Amino acid sequence: MTGHMLKGWALGLALLPSLALGQTVLTQDPGLGAGSIGGSGTLGWSGEAALAPAATPLGNSILGDRTPEAAALEAATPDAGVTLPDRDTGGPPDDAATVLADSMVLQGDRTLIAAGGVVVWYQGARLVASRIVVDGASGELTIEGPIHLSRPGATDPDAEAVLIAESGQLDRELQDGIIRGARLVLARELQLAATELTRTGNGRMTNLRHVVASSCQICAGDPTPLWEIRARTITHDAETRLITFDHPQFRAFGLPLAAAPFALTAPDPTVERHTGFLRPEFRTTSGLGFGIKLPYFVTLGDHADVTVTPYVSASRTRTLELRYRQAWSNGVTEWNGAVSRDDIEPGETRGYVFGNALVDLPRGYRLGVQVQTASDRGYLLDYDITDADRLWSGFTLDRVTRDKLFFGRVGNYHSLRDDEDNSTSPAQVADVIWQRSFTPRYIGGRAGLEWSVHAHRRPSDQDELGRDMARASVGLDWQRSEILPGGVVGAALGGFDADIYRIAQDSRYDDLVARADPMVGVELRWPLIGGADGATHMVEPVAQILYSPPGRDDDIPNEDSRLIEFDEGNLFSDNRFPGWDAREGGLRANLGVTWTRIDPTGWSLALTGGRVLRADPDEAFPEGSALSGTRSDWLVSAQYDSGTGLAIANRALFDDGLDMSRNELRLGWLRDDLQLSAGHLWLDGDSRNAVELPDISELAANVGWQIRDGWWGRAETRYDFVADRAQRASLDLTYRNECLTVDMGLSRRFTSSDSVRPETSVGLSVRLGGFGVQEDLPGTVARRSCIR
Repeated sequence: MTGHMLKGWALGLALLPSLALGQTVLTQDPGLGAGSIGGSGTLGWSGEAALAPAATPLGNSILGDRTPEAAALEAATPDAGVTLPDRDTGGPPDDAATVLADSMVLQGDRTLIAAGGVVVWYQGARLVASRIVVDGASGELTIEGPIHLSRPGATDPDAEAVLIAESGQLDRELQDGIIRGARLVLARELQLAATELTRTGNGRMTNLRHVVASSCQICAGDPTPLWEIRARTITHDAETRLITFDHPQFRAFGLPLAAAPFALTAPDPTVERHTGFLRPEFRTTSGLGFGIKLPYFVTLGDHADVTVTPYVSASRTRTLELRYRQAWSNGVTEWNGAVSRDDIEPGETRGYVFGNALVDLPRGYRLGVQVQTASDRGYLLDYDITDADRLWSGFTLDRVTRDKLFFGRVGNYHSLRDDEDNSTSPAQVADVIWQRSFTPRYIGGRAGLEWSVHAHRRPSDQDELGRDMARASVGLDWQRSEILPGGVVGAALGGFDADIYRIAQDSRYDDLVARADPMVGVELRWPLIGGADGATHMVEPVAQILYSPPGRDDDIPNEDSRLIEFDEGNLFSDNRFPGWDAREGGLRANLGVTWTRIDPTGWSLALTGGRVLRADPDEAFPEGSALSGTRSDWLVSAQYDSGTGLAIANRALFDDGLDMSRNELRLGWLRDDLQLSAGHLWLDGDSRNAVELPDISELAANVGWQIRDGWWGRAETRYDFVADRAQRASLDLTYRNECLTVDMGLSRRFTSSDSVRPETSVGLSVRLGGFGVQEDLPGTVARRSCIR
């Protein structure tokens, strides 16, 4: 499929929600002691050499309407239930233990003494000690250390508790008893050291007396950890995986900093979701002053949760944020919102609500619901929610199969821009697209059929300014390729598009307008491949000759094809207009060639060049634009991939006099110690429209780098060279060692308008390791080394 049909597929697929449902367990929330804070969030780098892997691609947003994406709806597959077969009940159960030791002595047929490298296996538990004495009458074990008690047969050994001690007494099941000089290590992260440890409840409850807890490395020469929690007793429940601290005292560098005269409960390192306070967030902004957020997370079973976050700043704001998530067997939803009273808008109640849901329906259909509303754009920026300036709320319905696509949506747009009037902008919008790909019975090849309906309404009743419009379209594309002599690939192309428009509240146009545009063409490709010095070279010249009846659609208002791109993606397209309201016409030729070199060492280089020739100028393209006249600008692009994480791409448009109208450079570099994403865009204002527009020269960069062991830096900026000022900039530093994560962030937004003012934000947070599941972050972890 080519041309208009490909455009329809791209639009339909871009608007489809991107979550497969049928899952019922919500993904982890940070739980107690977790969260995120400080400037910008963690960069989401991919593991491949993609251009601009973390920054928003320049001019390549997946949503053409520039509305914010819905919150990521994530669900996890529930744990599979496994039923083990019963043991043979025909005889007594095997209740024997396996013991290995350097020497074993049986005294009086009642007492077994094992010494030297003793290892005991019993029902999934493993005991390692230097000497054990087994009382045959009671079955109790007296153990001499060093002792190491674990469960190597567990499903996840790393998540199990490991007991290390000097000596102790245990029952015959190696579960309950008294341990002296004990250390309990949880998930290889949190260590609890006590003078005495008692285990009860068949190994479920572990009680430690006079205990110190820390996840920091402790050296014999310097036994003071970076931080520690001391308590009278600490109890670990192996079933609920909760740790209870009785009268805890928090110390840093050996100095007491805080204490509680009561008991506190926290999850152990294996807990993914648990009700409790999340990590507090400290935030200072120029608009709101110093403030603190204290999120409280509430689990509502495995399938739902609520996060309540009070946000208070010094005499500036009183804010309550809410987040609700729920998953069902055939759906998932997430709702975020906040309400505020602040000094920025005195006496006004400000807030926002963003919510969306996806539901699987019978026969492969999927229903989406989205709500986006805000009191003002400044609120979304002041409270660091989103920088979007257009919101969309409505319903979507889609179904995608191997050869068919259905997509429908109906909803409302609301603009937060100061220079846009919602009464004269399309507000209520509805779209339906149905596409099918098939092989014609008699002529062969590949064909695509599309039906689409679109309607939008402006709230204004004024003539021209309040124009409303509805459109029904049908499109058919066909292509058949054959291999000709000499290895040339020839193809015949055909297409037909028809539309009928209903235009209201605009006296410049007829109420009812219809049109039909056939298209025929041929294509020749000559793919060539060769090699030299171990490298592979591929060259492919391409020529297309297309014809559509010429003409300018002056009787149809152009609502959806006002921004036209010319790049290697549509060089060989029969229609470069992104929407339906305008189409290319006349006799034209698309000419180009691509050369690719693949080196045996792993790097590759690709060059593409081409242009469009016309018998007569197409008046649909503005004069002076890259596609106007009988000869388009030259398009030249280059792409380099090192094969080791570095990728560079450049695209340029220039005329026969080598006067450049557009240049775009993008760079991506992914290494363990460097993650760079940058792009520069330059546009000549005179080449974008018939009227004079300002030039564009902008740099967007996002970089993360390993400053030194444990230190990771992140920086982001967007700089406008024409205005000679930055639009935004941020710098974040993260320090991590085995027991501590510190985030520091500084950001500045320079944009200003009647409703938005520049703002500076500073953030700081500290997270203690060993409580709740740790998040994955880029960079290395600084670990304390003990010199022996």
